[in-house]
Amino acid sequence: MMHAAFATLALMLAVTSASAQSTPAAAVQPAPPDVAAPPADAAKTASGLAHKIVTPGTGTEKPLATDIVTLHYTGWSADGKMFESSRTVGTPSMFALNRSMVGMRECVQQMVVGETRRCWVPQELAYRGQAGRPTGTVVFDIELLDTRRSPNVPPADVAGPPSDARRESSGLAYKVLKPGTGTRKPNESSRVTVHYTGWTTDGKMFDSSIARGMPATFGLGDVIKGWTDGVQLMVEGERTRFWIPQNLAYKGEAGAPRGMLVFDIDLIRIER
Repeated sequence: MMHAAFATLALMLAVTSASAQSTPAAAVQPAPPDVAAPPADAAKTASGLAHKIVTPGTGTEKPLATDIVTLHYTGWSADGKMFESSRTVGTPSMFALNRSMVGMRECVQQMVVGETRRCWVPQELAYRGQAGRPTGTVVFDIELLDTRRSPNVPPADVAGPPSDARRESSGLAYKVLKPGTGTRKPNESSRVTVHYTGWTTDGKMFDSSIARGMPATFGLGDVIKGWTDGVQLMVEGERTRFWIPQNLAYKGEAGAPRGMLVFDIDLIRIER
């Protein structure tokens, strides 16, 4: 784990990357039957966006405009030609929602985690005639896999653990934010891949793999004691917030954050 501060997010929307590139025929996702125009049961917003739930979600919280979202998506022009899809590469896209096209942002903010929604985005909310991009209305099928607050926005309980946080005899406190999908837990010699953000208790973000746009992999014996102990409490797929006292963190080390530190950690995978 590094101590460096990150002033801004370095995340860009994959939808606005090299979408003009050709896609192998075998990778093309078939267009939906209503790609040419929204059906009568589609909802419409004042901006001109039309949208319809394809598969209901399991969550209840909707993303904020400043959230970091993880999703699968496919985009087609109104004539049914696919121009971009995360599914063709098999990897979901993770990006800051406020860095995306206006129509994508508005659509995703209607959704809850686990939901798939189809959105008809008019040109003025999409690529706006940008050279090399589809013109006219574009259609996206979007599956919202995850949403989280921007690393630059500290959690409301950053100053100290709330009453429902669990506490270890060492002084470590923690609260599960999202239950895991796995069952096994790492041990102190495990190597893990995680996403994380760290704040001081005054709300200053000092380190974040989310801001760098890629997860971190390391041995649990190579990090601060609070991490070594805390991550061993987790299962794969879990997101937990930890309040780590100074004696389990950097112990007043010069150049490192002082006092209690707060980390949101996602245990993506136990490597060994």
